[in-house]
Amino acid sequence: MSGHSKWSTIKRKKAANDSARAKVWSKLLRFVEVAAREGGGDPDANPTLATAIQKAKQASVPNENIDRALKRGTGALQGEAYEEVAYEGYGPGGVAIYVRCLTNNRNRSSQDVRSAFNSAGGKLAEPGAVAWMFEPKGVVIVAAASASEEDVFLVAAEAGAEDVRGSDESIEVVTPTHEMKPVRDALSAAGIAVESSDLTMVPKTTVALEESDAKKVLGLIDALDELDDVSEVFANFDISDEIMATVA
Repeated sequence: MSGHSKWSTIKRKKAANDSARAKVWSKLLRFVEVAAREGGGDPDANPTLATAIQKAKQASVPNENIDRALKRGTGALQGEAYEEVAYEGYGPGGVAIYVRCLTNNRNRSSQDVRSAFNSAGGKLAEPGAVAWMFEPKGVVIVAAASASEEDVFLVAAEAGAEDVRGSDESIEVVTPTHEMKPVRDALSAAGIAVESSDLTMVPKTTVALEESDAKKVLGLIDALDELDDVSEVFANFDISDEIMATVA
């Protein structure tokens, strides 16, 4: 399981129990709104919207909030004119970082993202500098206690998964983007507990970090996540379970 996925799992559990919930909900609802505006309000015909709604529900966002975001996206209710912009850069230890924003003010987003990089000892790069290091994939996270890695692999591979990676607490199933839902459904049908599923950007290679750089990189990821305009952050770091337990 990649370091970034382990960190995302930790943050997701933390967000469900602390004051970060309101910020997480706001970002997820913005994602729903933009997906509906760009691809239509029918999740069956709009995979991006289906993923956005699923992520919101996984975070326990109330259905009425999701419905209002859908209506804003389709024009039934008035909403903001958000657009997606991406920023690329490098963090401590040479880690590649790809940042997606949903914003109504490009200048604000650019300044905020640049400031976060600079404060953490990173730097922004030109467009295209790190995007090639990532591939769009589906990722399904399974609770390790619910099944063995071998059982997960057998079910997931049959349904179209590409890879299965285990750790102490979770098992990560990587799929082509169009196979994420069938794989998730197959695992659930087999009685295997799915903790989350997401369309994401998976690094082609990873950079192993020692504790000092790990703290700095995770600090940068957190600083970026705190920005209102930032919707997703992807990075190609890998941190051992032992170091992750220390720094997290």
